[in-house]
Amino acid sequence: MKNLPLTHIFIPSKVPSKKLMIILHGRGDTAAGFAFLPPYLDIDEMNYILLDAPNDFLDGYSWYDLPPNQHEGILHSRAILTQTLDILFEEQFNAKESFLFGFSQGSLLVFEFGARYHKVLAGYIGISGYIYEAQTLLEEMNPEVKKARWLCTHGTEDELLPYDVSKAQVDILQEGGFDVEFISYDKSHTIADDELRMIEAWISPK
Repeated sequence: MKNLPLTHIFIPSKVPSKKLMIILHGRGDTAAGFAFLPPYLDIDEMNYILLDAPNDFLDGYSWYDLPPNQHEGILHSRAILTQTLDILFEEQFNAKESFLFGFSQGSLLVFEFGARYHKVLAGYIGISGYIYEAQTLLEEMNPEVKKARWLCTHGTEDELLPYDVSKAQVDILQEGGFDVEFISYDKSHTIADDELRMIEAWISPK
């Protein structure tokens, strides 16, 4: 693994593979907070890299400041993720076989970064987040990712990021031709067990 601009945890696949899942945590969390996910998914040919966000926040990290001051941090995180994935996909991993996964703030970056990134990935998964500026994203996104596999989930009882707001933002993307699968769950700002089982099947369809 070459030097990356973000601290990280790397978990190699059980069998040799160029498949990679990049995991982005939420505000105040760390890469270690998602260490449960690779063994849960248990995909033998999947490598995993869990990234720490670039900014200190409480006992963890954040990708950007809270509204209305999020713009500068989003731009910075987009830039540093571009550097990171360019290194990962230079030789060691194959973008077309790889997935970008994010929760909360990480979910926002899945869209804000992933939709603009110059390489198209195998799949994009955004959990319990929101879209920063949906119309701007449609205008600036890499058009090749519009028909890629996108999954977005949100809890109807989310106490931090209201369901109706996030759903309306995804509606704007869908109306703009962005093929995003949106699934609702009866949950708060968390990841539910049945949601994880669905994600596992979505990543590796039979």
